[in-house]
Amino acid sequence: MPAPGEACNCVLLAERNPALTEGVRGLLAAVFDAVVMVADETSLMESAARLRPALAVVNLSLAPGGAPGWLARLRARCPDLRIVVLSAYDEPAVRELAMAAGGAFVLSRAIATDLLPAVEAVLGGSRYGSPPRADPTLPA
Repeated sequence: MPAPGEACNCVLLAERNPALTEGVRGLLAAVFDAVVMVADETSLMESAARLRPALAVVNLSLAPGGAPGWLARLRARCPDLRIVVLSAYDEPAVRELAMAAGGAFVLSRAIATDLLPAVEAVLGGSRYGSPPRADPTLPA
């Protein structure tokens, strides 16, 4: 655990889907000293405040129906935290919410290709968004 006031070179991964968690954890482990995995909003908030990670990678569906609220609470509690939002939904409103919360939006179907570029961009102070699906009427 970092000293008080000091951030760790770790990432918080907030995801409820165990299968997705392991794949994302593997990608993030190549970049960070530690990947701390949480599966609910309460654990995310407590871990973010206590560990002061470099980044949080959060699935928008972590708190069904309450995404705008919990993202806003996370931002208020940890204003310097950089956030990459994962989502299965490719709608403009979802993209805007994610970009406003942390500066990066990664479609779940594009994690393998887009997650690490998003992490690099956000840590460098830039924004990142997965390219929109070519035909939004087709399933991902």
